[in-house]
This record gives sequence, structure tokens and C-alpha cells, in this order.
Amino acid sequence: MSVPVAVENRRLPLPALTALTTAAFVTVLTEALPAGVLPAMSADLAVTESAAGQSVTIYAIGTALAAIPLSAATAGWPRRRLLLTGVAGFAVANTVTAISTSFPLTMAGRFAAGVAAGVVWALLAGYARRLAPAHLQGKATAIVMAGIPLALSLGVPTGTFLGEVLGWRFAFGVMSVLAVVLVGWIALLVPSHPGQQRGTRIPIRRALAVPGVAPVMAVTLVFVLAHTTLYTYVAAFLDRLGMGGSVDLVLLVFGVASMLSIGIVGAHVDRRLRTLTIAATVLVAAGAALLATLSANAVLVYLAVALWGLGWGGVPSLLQTAAGDAGGEAGDTAQAVLVTLWNAAMAGGGVAGGILLDHLGPASFPWTVLVLLAPVLAVVLGARTHGFPVRRA
Repeated sequence: MSVPVAVENRRLPLPALTALTTAAFVTVLTEALPAGVLPAMSADLAVTESAAGQSVTIYAIGTALAAIPLSAATAGWPRRRLLLTGVAGFAVANTVTAISTSFPLTMAGRFAAGVAAGVVWALLAGYARRLAPAHLQGKATAIVMAGIPLALSLGVPTGTFLGEVLGWRFAFGVMSVLAVVLVGWIALLVPSHPGQQRGTRIPIRRALAVPGVAPVMAVTLVFVLAHTTLYTYVAAFLDRLGMGGSVDLVLLVFGVASMLSIGIVGAHVDRRLRTLTIAATVLVAAGAALLATLSANAVLVYLAVALWGLGWGGVPSLLQTAAGDAGGEAGDTAQAVLVTLWNAAMAGGGVAGGILLDHLGPASFPWTVLVLLAPVLAVVLGARTHGFPVRRA
């Protein structure tokens, strides 16, 4: 097998990594866009906001169900062909969502988009690491994961604005066009890598038994659950505060802070993984505490959201780097498990948030985040030898 050019030159192949960044952007924006257009989407489909919020849940269920089995079934596929298949799936699924006038059909389209995400997410981190020399693998992962805060800082506010001006269906239509453009970009600029040989994939049970993998998975499950419970229903939370007309601006603040976070993480993740993970947990908790206690002040709401974004933006890079490091030879299997747990937590957050919204009201969201982040911090602090080590190899 030939050595990738990126490794030979010991430089990062930025055009290829940027295409993977855009794939992450499309994945996250497809996932999160309903949060910005939830009121219009629910009214148009004649369902409640909590029911429309399940469009995030069904997406996450599709990803969680697809990540491990599809990753195993396609392990031998060339990596570029698999990535192209996943991105093409987004084009089809978002088109269905854009034109559907039936809530069940919309949910079917969202489920299909989630399946496409299961293919893409299980692939991106490993692909980025293979394109980079060993000492820059964390930075390569952070570059690709920058698509997440970009989607949150630019994509969701833009999609929310387009939804308000031209309708939420138009916003999903734009997503379809972007996915088609991305297919051509990947085909031209992303080098392919061979899949795994038959019989070389490490089973899930063995991967979870590798020291450090289980703590990373536990943190992933609970941290994402905490974040999604609030983020999915942020429009409902802001409406309670009388800030329902500022959803796009609030999401912009969150996204800009997330971009700053990913920049910091990208610069330091290869040396300070543990410190950054602890800081991320504390920052999100601080933002939730402000929202829980001082949300009557609009200025403090923006500060809280900025802290939340500053903590959350780098979390995907941190957790995927931790999973890759801890997993070692089982890294691909660990990444597939992480994607499954991530999206199971997203689905759980959508369901839990809907229950909280209906029974306790939106004021319960930040308190829920605080309760869930306590064990996250405990696990990160405890996993000082493996998982989130004091010294990263």
C-alpha cells in the first residue's frame, strides 16, 4: 500500500480536509436545522412543537442504528466511495424533507438522512487521521470537526433566516444543492484509501475492553445528552424569556463562540487533551447555571450562550481524538461505537426534552444540563491514566 502524500510530506492536505469539513458541516446542519425553524415547521405540518422536535430524534435514531452495522458491512469499501454514498444520501433525504407535506413522510426523510449521517460520521475522523502524519492527527481531526461549529454559527442562523423569509422548505432545498456540489468536490480533491481487509476488524466487545475506551464512551453519551436536551428546544426556551424573535441571533452567538472553541482545541488538542476536556465541561456547566438562575436578563442570556458555545465547540474533536488515541488498533471500531452513542444520546435528548417541555416547561432544561454534567466531570477527572490521560502519547 502506498504511503499517503500527506504523510510523506508531513503536511496537512488542506483541500481534502476542507472537503471533509464541508461534509461535517452538511451533516450537522441537516441534523440541527429543525431547531431554528421548529415553530414554522410544526405549524406547516400541523403538529405540536414537541412532535416536530422529534424530527431531530428520528434523525439521531437513524444514525445510531446505522453507524455500527453499516460500518461493519462497508469496512472493505474504498473510503472515498463510501463517503460519496453518504453525501449523496443527504441530497436525496433533504429533498424529500423539502417537498413533503406529510409529517410521516417528513419523518421518513429525516430517518434516511440519519442513516446517511451514520455512514459519514463513522468515516470522517478515521479518514482525517489517515490523511495526516501522526503528530498532526489531532489537528487534522479538529480541522474536519470545524464543520460542526461552522454549521452552528453560520449554517443554522442562515437557515433560520431563510426559513423566516422564504420558508423552511427552501432552507432544506438549499441543503440538497450543497450536498450535490460536495459530491463533485470529494470526487475531485479527496484521495481514496482502501477499506479494511476481511477479518481484520476488531469486534465491539474487544474495543470496549481496551483501557480508556469505556470512559470516553460514557462521557460521550452523557455530555451529548445534556447538550441536545437544551439545544433542540432552544427556540422554546427563548420564547419563554420573551426572546422568541432572537433565535437566529442567539444561535449566531453560540456558533461564533463554538468557532473560537474549535480554534483553541485545534491548536492544543495534540498536547492538552485532558485539560481542554475538563475546561469544556466546566464552561458548558457555567453557561447552563447562568441560564438556570439569571435568564431574566437578556445580556446574561447571551453571555451564557457564549460560554455554552465556547465549551461545546471543541467537544466533538476532543472526544473523537480521545477515542482514536484510546482505541489504538481498535480505533475504527471505537469511532463507530462513539457515533452510535452520540446519536443515541441525541435521540434521548430529543425525547427527554419533549417530555420536559410538556410536563415541567422549558425552564427545566438548564437544570437538567447541570445534573447531567456532574458525572461527566467526575469521569473525565478519574480517567487520568487512560481515556483522558495526564500525558498524551
